[in-house]
Amino acid sequence: MKIKDIKAHCDIPCAVYDPYIAQFAALSLIRIVDLINESPDEVSNKNDLAKLSRLVQQKEEHAAEVKDAVRVIWGDYFKAPQIEKFPEIHELTHSIMMDASKCKQNIDREAAEGLFNKVNRFAEIFWSTKEIETVLKASPNPPMLKLVVPILSD
Repeated sequence: MKIKDIKAHCDIPCAVYDPYIAQFAALSLIRIVDLINESPDEVSNKNDLAKLSRLVQQKEEHAAEVKDAVRVIWGDYFKAPQIEKFPEIHELTHSIMMDASKCKQNIDREAAEGLFNKVNRFAEIFWSTKEIETVLKASPNPPMLKLVVPILSD
């Protein structure tokens, strides 16, 4: 039996998208930057160096995770109707990609907070396209910033 054509429009089952992964990664990125900034300026032993190395590696991974999560939603979920309703989504997504790269290149809390705020806006737009209202709720995790979260029905 010869298969003529197979087509798929996404990598995961339809409608299984949630920007929380990007939000959590952006929040974690801020926390890691805080931990790096709390570290001594002078690395005095191998244990300090190992800890700093792990923190930097995690900072890099969380910034990449933000980019990946946003890219998948933007590329697989957003279609013409959502884009028409929120034409800012392309520029916002590009800005998130650039800011996440900046966070990888530097240890800059202000840049990490800016990224987090943009990811929150991305989440707000995402939920709006599904006609789901959102609210800001303080995360129970350090640095306890406010996340855009959907108001879910029972």
